[in-house]
Amino acid sequence: MSSLSTAWWEATATLRPRPDSADGPLPPLLLTLTVVTGLVDATSYLKLGHVFVANMTGNVVFLGFGIAGAGGISVWASLTAIGSFLVGGVVGGRIGARWTSDRARHLTLTTSAELLLVAAALVVAALSPHHIGTASRYAVIVLLAVAMGVQNTAARKLAVPDLTTTVLTMTLTGLAADSALAAGHGSKLGRRALSVAAMLLGALIGGLLVLKVDNPAPLALATALLAIVSLFTFRASRSKPAWADA
Repeated sequence: MSSLSTAWWEATATLRPRPDSADGPLPPLLLTLTVVTGLVDATSYLKLGHVFVANMTGNVVFLGFGIAGAGGISVWASLTAIGSFLVGGVVGGRIGARWTSDRARHLTLTTSAELLLVAAALVVAALSPHHIGTASRYAVIVLLAVAMGVQNTAARKLAVPDLTTTVLTMTLTGLAADSALAAGHGSKLGRRALSVAAMLLGALIGGLLVLKVDNPAPLALATALLAIVSLFTFRASRSKPAWADA
């Protein structure tokens, strides 16, 4: 099988997994959450003062720039995002510990909690669609960063290969290091490319909505996607599917 055929097969199996596959519908669901990440980071970076709510590597770098005195970067915004993300990680960890043997129920509770947080951020942003004041800005940062901390912890616990939903550095590294050019054994191009594309798509749509529509628009779409994932996982958890067993 050629490399392109293999990549196509991997992409197809990720988007439309077999019912009896080990991870069941988790791959397309996690890709949807990756799109959500792009949407919320577009909102936070473009409208909340050059801060990320999902990409904590970027915030640590921004924190260093801010301490050094770089203009346009808020030390407090970066610290708030990092601290809130850690809170989300604790919440996500508690959910994972409670449902450690049921991946369907785990993802249901995770996305439900994330849905509530992002919906709350949407309400705050909707109250100031064109200019977000300082108090509202920090409220949205806290709500979104906690939500992304919960999501990232769930993705880590579910451990579906190459679908982290918030971090692409290792995904891109794998594409290069595992390729034939690097004498690797296969870069899993299909799935990894989908992960990158999902983040790019979320960021692109989020950027267009923020710049061409208004501040709440990307969060409204993110809320809708989270509602779909939550509903799907809730219905799946009731039937106790084989893929739910950790």
